[in-house]
Amino acid sequence: MISNDLKNEFPGMKGFSRTNLLYIKKWYLFYSGGKVPQLVGQTLESPNVPQPAGDLPDSDDHPVVPEIFHIPWGHNREIITKCKTVEEALFYVRQTLEHNWSRAVLVHQIESGLIHRKNKAVTNFKTRLPSPQSDLANQTLKDPYCFDFLNLTRKHDEKELEDALMDHLTRFLLELGTGFAFVGRQYRLEIRGDEFFIDLLFYHARLHCYVVVELKTVKFKPEFTGKLNFYVTAVDREIRSQQDNPTIGILICKSKNDTVV
Repeated sequence: MISNDLKNEFPGMKGFSRTNLLYIKKWYLFYSGGKVPQLVGQTLESPNVPQPAGDLPDSDDHPVVPEIFHIPWGHNREIITKCKTVEEALFYVRQTLEHNWSRAVLVHQIESGLIHRKNKAVTNFKTRLPSPQSDLANQTLKDPYCFDFLNLTRKHDEKELEDALMDHLTRFLLELGTGFAFVGRQYRLEIRGDEFFIDLLFYHARLHCYVVVELKTVKFKPEFTGKLNFYVTAVDREIRSQQDNPTIGILICKSKNDTVV
């Protein structure tokens, strides 16, 4: 058998089971568009992936990109199994490299359709934040957020949603994305004797700013932004230091009309 021949030829290497060889072929054909190019007697250099002979074809449609050789083989298997196009696959390859995802996190992001939700949020960051913070902030957000890990009653209120998110804080942080650090729940602010409470307060390590999260279990209403803007301004004045970038706010609603937003 070919797998036994390979094991004998490369006694110090693993990964030559029949199943894995089929995955290697699938991986090769996936990025070559299903075409087997003429072999040129060279090998692909990768410390993580058993190496098929020949080069992946370099075409205008799918040029060879080195990123696919720099993620673990287990990640590669999940990507080519779950992604339908090379463009989608490369999105998750690059996200894996950028955020150092484990295989479990990668699978979660693919199955939750991150590629269709990332950078889709309606924001005013371009007009309210300096560049490049505005660009990075936009890249941080998703629309919609996926909270399918929560067990909620059909008519849950904001407190129930907040309780559930805190009970699943790790999953919530994963859904928010890389860089979010939890600061507090019902975070208390005192402004000249009056008390106010922010639903959730985070700090973003990459943006170097506080992030106010307000939760609403109903469809978006314009007045929600007034309250959110008040909290953003209050955090800027009461908590933010000179080293911090301007605070941003995220309003999570049940649904929305994009034009109204």
